[in-house]
Amino acid sequence: MTPYCPVCESHALVPFQTINATRYHRCTACEATVMDEADWLDEQEEKAIYDLHDNNPQDEGYRRFLSKLTNPLLERLRAGDRGLDFGCGPGPALAVMLREAGMDMALYDPFFCPDESVLEQQYDFITCTEVVEHLHRPAEVFRQLDRLMAAGSWLGVMTCFQTDDERFANWHYRRDPTHIVFYRRATLEWLAGAHGWTLDIPAKDVALFQKH
Repeated sequence: MTPYCPVCESHALVPFQTINATRYHRCTACEATVMDEADWLDEQEEKAIYDLHDNNPQDEGYRRFLSKLTNPLLERLRAGDRGLDFGCGPGPALAVMLREAGMDMALYDPFFCPDESVLEQQYDFITCTEVVEHLHRPAEVFRQLDRLMAAGSWLGVMTCFQTDDERFANWHYRRDPTHIVFYRRATLEWLAGAHGWTLDIPAKDVALFQKH
């Protein structure tokens, strides 16, 4: 069994559901839902699924999807602000959209853009779209992101919030085997409190954190 919650690092996991032999736990401290570590894919299996993603920056449907994050984020930014697209994937459509809006963008992805020099700087904003549900050690990554955020900067997260326990087994988001951590609103509120950030939820499945 996964020994502790990978989001809040508390020893507060309790059995939640077992679906086709895949075990999930619920954290009673931050309310995250977590796939048991023994059921994770290995790195090669995970990468093979990511290679199938088609995140074409010219796909208007995909751009509309990303605009749920970019529109409210851009309302809070100034032209020329420096941003990092963390977990940009094979097709950094979000960075393309933000560059079009006048932002200076850096890219990082452990599989597709592994330039760790960008992780030695600070940014006016960081985006994580469809990333945090894949993280094996989210607590470590959120601490890393906090170090990359300058005072007053923003962290924009997009992930499907887990809300309905009764529908969890058949939920499309759960069926992706690379999705191992599921966040509830309470989980995001816990993260904000732990890091001293403020939290705004401007749209469904979008969280904007600000560092003070």
